[in-house]
Amino acid sequence: MRVDAHQHFWRLADRGGQWPPASLAAIHRDFGPDDLAPHLSAAGIDATVLVQSLPSVADTHWMLAQAAATPWVRGVVGWVDFKAADAPGQIDALAAHPLLKGLRPMLQDLPDDDWIADPACDPAAQAMQRHGLVFDALVLPRQLPGLHRFAARHPGLTIVIDHAAKPLIATAVIEPWRRNLAALAALPQVHCKLSGLLTEAGERRDAASLQPYAQALWELFGPERLLWGSDWPVLRLAAGYDDWWRLAHLLARQLQPAPHPNDLNALFGGNASRIYRLEPC
Repeated sequence: MRVDAHQHFWRLADRGGQWPPASLAAIHRDFGPDDLAPHLSAAGIDATVLVQSLPSVADTHWMLAQAAATPWVRGVVGWVDFKAADAPGQIDALAAHPLLKGLRPMLQDLPDDDWIADPACDPAAQAMQRHGLVFDALVLPRQLPGLHRFAARHPGLTIVIDHAAKPLIATAVIEPWRRNLAALAALPQVHCKLSGLLTEAGERRDAASLQPYAQALWELFGPERLLWGSDWPVLRLAAGYDDWWRLAHLLARQLQPAPHPNDLNALFGGNASRIYRLEPC
């Protein structure tokens, strides 16, 4: 089963002026299943994971409703306030929905790089573990040490780093991103998405510029803990869906050691199916 492990839907009317701003014309409109379906069909993708882009429990309920009405959306990564006193109860309630597969605090938007390392997040993390939910980590490179402390404290919590922690591809900087990511990759419950690279690349959107980052991810996470996602429609800021699908396959073919065909199946679907516990098509 081919899986897009990271895509979004949204309605501007629900966002109350929050991101995306009107200046980002390519994504400043509503996006729903009818917009994505043709791209999935062209790429032969069978299923997706719908990921939150608004810090709202109400938005999470809306995404779950969208998923329930869309056969190819096989899982939802929602949101709760991890430091809320009733966070465990909110997680218990959301986890009753069979399509909720994970949760994602929007860490990249927080000024405190160590926000997630605060023990105040532990009750929410423990509730997630009870329900077998995945923690999606939306982080920037400077937040990786804090995420490592959180992950080390919760070895039973499956963690997926979104967009490879947004490396500084546009300026060709690889350290300390790689070193800090390596510390996380040493923890067996941590996985990583090959997604979001083009929107971090600036004018360096060619395979040669992206390859050092893809190679680092391959070396650190290997064929069993790396999964592909589109980050559509945010991807539209940099390229089309088909452009990224083809480029990701080109990057995969250039990896060393060369992936086995089974490894490619895992990268482009199998790992996401297993990690998010997606029902087969």
